[in-house]
Amino acid sequence: MDTGLKQAAVSTERVVHVQSGWTMLPALVGLLLADIGFLIFALQSGASTWRVSFLILLLPICIVLLRGFFTLQPNEARVLVLFGDYKGTVRGNGFHWGNPFYTNGPQQVSAAVSTGPLTTSRVSASSRHTLGRNKISLRARTLNGDKLKVNDKRGNPIEIAAVVVWRVGDTAQATFDVDNYENYVLTQSESALRHLASLYSYDYGEEREITLRSNVTEVSQALRAELQERLAKAGVIVDEARLTHLAYAPEIAQTMLRRQQAEAVIAARQKIVQGAVSMVDMALKEIAEKQVLALDDERKAAMVSNLMVVLCGEAEVHPVLNTGTLYT
Repeated sequence: MDTGLKQAAVSTERVVHVQSGWTMLPALVGLLLADIGFLIFALQSGASTWRVSFLILLLPICIVLLRGFFTLQPNEARVLVLFGDYKGTVRGNGFHWGNPFYTNGPQQVSAAVSTGPLTTSRVSASSRHTLGRNKISLRARTLNGDKLKVNDKRGNPIEIAAVVVWRVGDTAQATFDVDNYENYVLTQSESALRHLASLYSYDYGEEREITLRSNVTEVSQALRAELQERLAKAGVIVDEARLTHLAYAPEIAQTMLRRQQAEAVIAARQKIVQGAVSMVDMALKEIAEKQVLALDDERKAAMVSNLMVVLCGEAEVHPVLNTGTLYT
């Protein structure tokens, strides 16, 4: 089988330049006014039929040529299509004139249909206005996704959301290689976020394992890389992608909160015990080096026990005077 049938050809943008509108405007307006003037003169002077017919035929031609004017704002481009053939892309801002038969194309409007949790309410306002004549905005746009409920690497249900900053890099791919590049960005962003969440644990992983909660920077970079790979087909460049919301799903949030609290208590106890042992060891060494007391093993054990109780206890310690000895 021909490999060309297996995969569609990838479009490539070609930047072209057209005539300046400020040059063509006086020329076409002058041509139109001259044609009207000559036509009136020809009718009044009784010119030949072929001359009158030519002047009459020139009128609609002038009107059609006047339809070739268009303007481009900064960071805006127009894709030129002539009878189904891609002729190039105009990227320069200003007042232009091109072939009036270049296809105007459908109105480029932000997606009006919902694609699951991601809808047009999260597309930046810069992309909501209507663009005609195959115009494409090259400005950066922000896609602020809703919370998605997915399972992490360990199967725990979590809620996750992300914001994606993207822009059109190749106008030919955005126009011809996908049906609607804005819908394509919406759908692929949700799919990439779901796939990313399933690759990492929420916050409990193996040693040195990247988790969603502890390694936000690394996870955001991985999300951007995956989005760029997915959206390259539509000629879209991902400038930034980062997580904006991360939490356990409500049904397990309380259980996981108690788990976090228990681990926090255990970690705090470990620190307290480590500090207490260090202080007891320091006290025994200081007493021995300065020869304050001569303690045998039994007295050392009693002292260590008392110090550990004092240092590790949560309640306030009350001193007790002992008038006897360990041996009475």
